Amino acid sequence: MNTVGLVAFALVGATKAIREEFDLFGVAVVGLAMAFAGGVTRDLLVNRVPLALVSPVEIALGLIGVGLAVALRVVLASPDTHPVTLVADAVGLAAFATAGAIVATEAGVSAFGVVAVATINAAGGGAFADILLDRAPFILFDDFYASCAVLGGSAYWLAGLLGATAGVAAAVCAAVTVGTRLVAVARGWSVPSAQQLDGAGGRLRARLDDRFRER
Repeated sequence: MNTVGLVAFALVGATKAIREEFDLFGVAVVGLAMAFAGGVTRDLLVNRVPLALVSPVEIALGLIGVGLAVALRVVLASPDTHPVTLVADAVGLAAFATAGAIVATEAGVSAFGVVAVATINAAGGGAFADILLDRAPFILFDDFYASCAVLGGSAYWLAGLLGATAGVAAAVCAAVTVGTRLVAVARGWSVPSAQQLDGAGGRLRARLDDRFRER
């Protein structure tokens, strides 16, 4: 799961940097940041040395993702919106949510901790990459993204609670996360804002007022 997530997220992060016309060094930095920021935060939360600092293989996998992003830009006009990139993003999200849930469970944290670490592992890299790109992290105001990791982490914990093996729980987590993300992209799902809720409430109040007047 960690390997898949590293390659996929490095590809996605590098693709974002290419869209912003960063040079190759900047592309590599953003790609590696998206691949590693969530995992480093995860490891610090469970009190262990981040894998990115002890395994050269981790960096190599990230650079493979960056290289794939550059190759996609050579053959595609808009790689950041291509289905390959969107699917890679969903797969990376699922892989890191699952890896985070596994690490958190092995660390013996609570149910909330499992879901929180899974979500941070999955969405933290994307948030950090957006900061490097000088924009607000999109997971805070747009799209149904981090919520998919929350659902996946919850599914992992619930599967374990019901007696599923670690492998089955991991498969459930990955399936729920990638499935909800792909459906969200296809159907344009997003988490409603407070303004949208207020607007819906205003329309409901107007309807109730109209009915009272009719009576």
